[in-house]
Amino acid sequence: MPRKCDHYRLKTQERIPIKLICSLKGVVLMKGNQELIEILNSLLADELSAINQYMVHSEMSANWGYEKLHKHFEKRAIDEMKHAEKLIGRILFLEGLPIVTVLHSIKIGSDAVKQLANDHFAEQGAIKAYNEAILFAGNVKDFATREVLEAILEEEDRHIDEIEELQDQISHMTLPLFLTTQVG
Repeated sequence: MPRKCDHYRLKTQERIPIKLICSLKGVVLMKGNQELIEILNSLLADELSAINQYMVHSEMSANWGYEKLHKHFEKRAIDEMKHAEKLIGRILFLEGLPIVTVLHSIKIGSDAVKQLANDHFAEQGAIKAYNEAILFAGNVKDFATREVLEAILEEEDRHIDEIEELQDQISHMTLPLFLTTQVG
């Protein structure tokens, strides 16, 4: 969605880029901090990688007949897509270029226990990366970006809590009993 200030509409309905108007009036538009944009792109690569990992885990669970576990992973992939969308929007707002062709390595688990362990590891990494990015955004005084990152971090914290809840259920009930609760 274009920002409201991207164009100025004259009475003739002719659109003039706001950068031209600002340059004529001596106004300087702030571009985003380049290092922060690079950090946002790294977070974007993490999110895009997580989407792939969760989707594979989701489809594996569906293939095994564990519908509830399938839905758990599918919902998580959708959450990560929303995070990627927010990051792309912020990068564009800061006049950066979102890089969507870079993925970090993903770890596919061969069973539910390994899948949850791999996802827990990925979420821990995401939480660490978001905390570091939040600090950096504050240091460069980009408080709006910091707020976006804080909102995503809150959701990542919820993700790890939900993964730990499933891991606790497995440890309390044993894997075979847990898996019977995940059917249909």
